[in-house]
Amino acid sequence: MRRRDSDAVEIMDLPDCDPRGLDRTYRQFAIINRTLSGWRRLYSRELRPLLSEESGTTLLDIGSGGGDLAVTLSRWAEHDRLKLHITGIDPDGRAHAFAAARPKVPDVEFRQAHSSDLLTEGRSYDVVISNHVLHHLQPPQVQQLLLDSEALARRTVLHNDLRRSALAYALFSVAALPFRGSFIRADGLTSIRRSYIPAELAALAPPGWNVETHAPFHQVLVRRKGSVDG
Repeated sequence: MRRRDSDAVEIMDLPDCDPRGLDRTYRQFAIINRTLSGWRRLYSRELRPLLSEESGTTLLDIGSGGGDLAVTLSRWAEHDRLKLHITGIDPDGRAHAFAAARPKVPDVEFRQAHSSDLLTEGRSYDVVISNHVLHHLQPPQVQQLLLDSEALARRTVLHNDLRRSALAYALFSVAALPFRGSFIRADGLTSIRRSYIPAELAALAPPGWNVETHAPFHQVLVRRKGSVDG
């Protein structure tokens, strides 16, 4: 765990992986994100203060996968009677197909796209987020994502990801045993090996970004434009 295993490949990223296993993986992501990713805390601390009952805040979820996080954030905002319009993008056609097939949720849309596509279209959003995306990327790709997300965001960027450690690997190896018929356990362990530690992310990030510890074995790469740009 001292060095990032950059050559490891997750099963779900293979173009010929079992479609049934992939489908179950997308379905089970909702449990993983709800219990381990710490988005409830991020919503309360970072997102809810930016929302309003009168005007709609726009949010871009980069690498939205099966779409569970976008739907969850929308429901939390609706419960708080706050207006939040969410766009989830993923370049993987399989992920997009799964997300697009979900029951429709008002103010949530999914697109098969890269962040660079939205820049070409001249799009911008109040908030840009990602969840468990950074570890999929090599350092130059991380840096490009940071440039894209900073250009797309008017206010705040939150990239939430795993934090590599031997303890995280050992605990997840046991905790994920009940997840049958999917790639959750195998890919989760690979993800931990591929993930960055705070010092590695800090070295990749340009000025204005901060790496903050978060939920257990998670970290958030944050760019708050209000506090930096005034």
